[in-house]
Amino acid sequence: MAQKLNTAIIQANLKWEDPQANRSLFSEEIKAISEDVDLIVLPEMFTTGFSMNAEKLAEKTDGLSLQWMREIAKLKDAAITGSLIITENDNYFNRLFFVFPDGTYKTYDKRHTFTLANEHKTYTAGKDRLVVEYKGWKICPLVCYDLRFPVFSRNTEDYDLLIYVANWPKKRVFAWDTLLKARAIENMSYCIGVNRTGNDGNKAEYNGHSAVYDGLGQNLTELNREEAFVKEVSLDKQQLMETRSHFKFLQDRDTFILK
Repeated sequence: MAQKLNTAIIQANLKWEDPQANRSLFSEEIKAISEDVDLIVLPEMFTTGFSMNAEKLAEKTDGLSLQWMREIAKLKDAAITGSLIITENDNYFNRLFFVFPDGTYKTYDKRHTFTLANEHKTYTAGKDRLVVEYKGWKICPLVCYDLRFPVFSRNTEDYDLLIYVANWPKKRVFAWDTLLKARAIENMSYCIGVNRTGNDGNKAEYNGHSAVYDGLGQNLTELNREEAFVKEVSLDKQQLMETRSHFKFLQDRDTFILK
């Protein structure tokens, strides 16, 4: 089991509906990441931006973008995660991939589609939450709008790290900052949120604020960064276990079945 999980978060100005340009952009950013990084986190729909143009942009599961993720994972000997527009069985999904260094992967389909932008009219909502085991860490990766629904992310499986990949607009960034911190505190878990910057083809503006929080809600990154950046942060499993052992808040959680 790895006591430290070295993570790299990449906040980028995505090129609107241009998968090749975005893959190239991230390839360049990833080149500079140190060799001891274990996990690379990209934004939601990192090849296209938050587009409803799924008929034009959707890839099959074994498409170029997943191939690229697998190549990067092997090249850097690190896991990589982010979401893509995927077509399967005549449906479209906002699907997160968690790709392991050996090229194998797990998937999670965004559970809460963003009705304010009519995402539910284009994309089929997922049903099941994903908890990945990687290097002795339990990791729960979720997507953007999922952040607003604490019951779905409730730490009933003693995961160690909660991840949100997002395209979260500037006009609601106060909620982003507040809820990321809240999810870390209430679940006594590290919490990573990776957002984008810039403007998309629908004239929505994004100002980042990607961050990493510890199990007590302390921000481990520079506050409210709005420009594109790459940040490496080391997470400490022993420190998290000591925090949980001392405060024991998770022992008092309610039990319920999510339907």
